[in-house]
Amino acid sequence: MRRLLVLMSVVVLLVSAAACSEVGGRHARDVYVLLDVSGSYNAKLDAANPAINYLLATLVSGDTLTVARINSGSFTEKDIIGKVTFDDRPSVANEQKRAFRQRLDQFFRDRHASGYTDISGAMLQAAEDLQASNAGRRYIVIFSDLAEDLPHGYVRKTRLPLAGVQVIALEVAKLPTDNVNPQQYVDRLAHWQKLVTRYGGIWQVLNDPANLSKVFND
Repeated sequence: MRRLLVLMSVVVLLVSAAACSEVGGRHARDVYVLLDVSGSYNAKLDAANPAINYLLATLVSGDTLTVARINSGSFTEKDIIGKVTFDDRPSVANEQKRAFRQRLDQFFRDRHASGYTDISGAMLQAAEDLQASNAGRRYIVIFSDLAEDLPHGYVRKTRLPLAGVQVIALEVAKLPTDNVNPQQYVDRLAHWQKLVTRYGGIWQVLNDPANLSKVFND
């Protein structure tokens, strides 16, 4: 009888652990932020800080935040500035957030502009990372003018695994030439929207970081 009770207790514990894991995964958020450090956008990059601070304040235990660069050749983990999954202990999670912010502050102080802009490579790196996540809600947040400029010989025709991923282009910067021909700006947005939705992603453009609250509070 005692052996049966012990066995039943173990089963209950295992079922409870599995249930908690399932709920945590279903409700967890995985956010991958891409920062364009190309020459055309690098000087404007400080504008990304309020949105990153909002994400650090909003994401909770079990959520994951990754921040990476968009530079000349971005399909590499070397461009990840920082990645963290927040601990279920609030005190530890708060310490993780402080350390993450310090790492970002150093990046913003020391960053250097790249010569080219490999947005597709960065998107693929982010999409593959999110594909491996068990989070119920997955996001890519992009700070860029969305003007891709690949180095000679670079090819970006790979399928993007974006099914179910919400891609948010935040404060898309206008180029000087967009003032002369606004259709260029419209065409850039349309190009990325078509690419994201083609592979099952959800595309959204936000002109104000404050509107992120509408996305993450739904």
